[in-house]
Amino acid sequence: MLRIAFTPRNIAIGIVALSLAAFGGAAIAQQNKDTVKVPDGLALSEFKGYEKWQVIGASQTGNVISVIVGNPEMIAAYQTGLPAEGRKFPDGVKMVKIHWNSQKSPYGFPALVPDTLHDLDLMAKDSKRFANSGGWGYGQLNYDSASDSFTPLGTGSGCGFACHTKAASKDYVFTTFPKR
Repeated sequence: MLRIAFTPRNIAIGIVALSLAAFGGAAIAQQNKDTVKVPDGLALSEFKGYEKWQVIGASQTGNVISVIVGNPEMIAAYQTGLPAEGRKFPDGVKMVKIHWNSQKSPYGFPALVPDTLHDLDLMAKDSKRFANSGGWGYGQLNYDSASDSFTPLGTGSGCGFACHTKAASKDYVFTTFPKR
């Protein structure tokens, strides 16, 4: 049987090893966020800082809770009254729809609350780059909690365009900016 002495030196080595393992895992997750991309489509790195963007709206479908956030340009566009009939969002606006699996509130309240991350939906306006899809690029990145990483679903920047044609009169945007 191997005996390990708990000397200050061995404890320090153990703490350093655990810290490196933890930071290494975080570095891998960050690297994935910096490099994951829908083939021939949007990259998550184009949405850097989305975690701190302002909330546009929220929704729930089945056991999935969603929050839609927008970059400052998107929020400014909403504040001018968009999406309005016939008016277009300017190039440079971006949204991310964050989906979480839901769980019952662990505090006994009769509410569903976010649990584990499920996926991210991406949407960016660039009328030249995405001319074939109404000026918008779309992407979905599924999240794997075991590896703490994202994988793209589908290929190309137009993968969400078919659904969004239902909102063509609102420049392909379903989400409104409700009163606060």
